Amino acid sequence: MSVIPWPLNPTSRVQPAAAQARASEDVAGLAAALIQSRQTILPKRLGAPGPSAAELAQILSAAAHAPDHGQLVPWRFVLVPEASRTPLAEVFAQALRERDPTATPEQAEQAREKAYRSPVLLLAVVDAERGDADIDLAERTVSAGCAVQNMLLMATAQGYGSALTSGKALKADSLRALFQLAPSEQALCFVSIGTVLSRKAVRARPAPGAYVSTLDASRGVVPGF
Repeated sequence: MSVIPWPLNPTSRVQPAAAQARASEDVAGLAAALIQSRQTILPKRLGAPGPSAAELAQILSAAAHAPDHGQLVPWRFVLVPEASRTPLAEVFAQALRERDPTATPEQAEQAREKAYRSPVLLLAVVDAERGDADIDLAERTVSAGCAVQNMLLMATAQGYGSALTSGKALKADSLRALFQLAPSEQALCFVSIGTVLSRKAVRARPAPGAYVSTLDASRGVVPGF
């Protein structure tokens, strides 16, 4: 994986300021376009082909560039290949029956079907105890979220759709047993990646003013930035 040098323009001392500015704008514009083009594509809207082995390796390598205080790598990903979807499908059905003993066979089959949808399926797991015990679970979970976002952006850059899915099955004992989770580990979500078969209209995103405020020394926290 290539790395953009820092500073972004290593020959800045011999190039005009205008050229330096254009180079930085080009990189920032490319990054913005990638981030803004990421869209959740539900697994039912994903199909074959999925990423090749080389593309999947690139996606997984992107996770390693997430912020990671203490270099704990407090998260991991478990790939669920096609040959292993059947046990997962049974876990989904069992988890449904445990939550709702009145679930019909049709509902159980719908739960099983979720295991087979996307070409690439991974489980994201976070560990509350790995490494430095002073680094709490919240910080570890933020790191895991950044790792997942890096993977989603790389998949988007490769032209694939992706989604995160969760649900009550993530807390089921049968799922923990299937994925051999340690007592200190939590299943965060599933990551699905594949070719986009259909998509919904891009939803409107909130402007920064809707979620950013500023701490003012005299007035306290005030809206905007």
